[in-house]
Amino acid sequence: MKNIKAILFDAYGTLFDVNSAAEKCKDKIGNRWEGFANYWRTTQLEYTWLRSLMNRHRDFWKITEDSLDKSMKAFNIDNSMRNELLDLYKVLSPFEEVSEVLLTLKEKKYKLAILSNGTPSLLKELVKSNNLENIFDDLFSIEQVGTYKPSPKVYDMPISKYKIKKEEVVFLSANTWDVSGGGNYGYNSIWVNRNNSIFDNLDYKPKNEIKNLNQLLDII
Repeated sequence: MKNIKAILFDAYGTLFDVNSAAEKCKDKIGNRWEGFANYWRTTQLEYTWLRSLMNRHRDFWKITEDSLDKSMKAFNIDNSMRNELLDLYKVLSPFEEVSEVLLTLKEKKYKLAILSNGTPSLLKELVKSNNLENIFDDLFSIEQVGTYKPSPKVYDMPISKYKIKKEEVVFLSANTWDVSGGGNYGYNSIWVNRNNSIFDNLDYKPKNEIKNLNQLLDII
């Protein structure tokens, strides 16, 4: 890729492992922990889309709480674990290659930013707890526009601030709907397919698919 000026990263599922909160409680949850984690994540995303369509916005932390409450009922998990799971979600673990790859990109003088559904405070805490606070130029939150991905209003935020062209941006996400959202907007979207998933049919196919962020270094 040529003439790239900014590299944007989705946070949840791309840089940070959304299942790590439940995994850290797997001794208490038992062998259902992974199914529970996936259910929580799916419900969380569904709530962002549904609330956007209904114009009934709640911030990402409230949605995380609401989706957890439903998930705990669905899996019959004792409510005494609620606060522990929420506290762990605030400090999700990064995938193992993330820190080294981000440092390499920083040395190459790219403008680096997160573009996420997360609230500003959630993103700051995630970055700080994983010692990444000196990496990113910006932490873009959908709270600035009051609606969730994949609204074009979200993808427009970095363009408006940096005064650059859409084709000068690389955007990475592990979520196929997010890759499609950014790609249809005009970004060079790259799919981080960590789990050998199948891409959605949403009028966009990324030119590049990678297994982890290490492979990004071979593309740009």
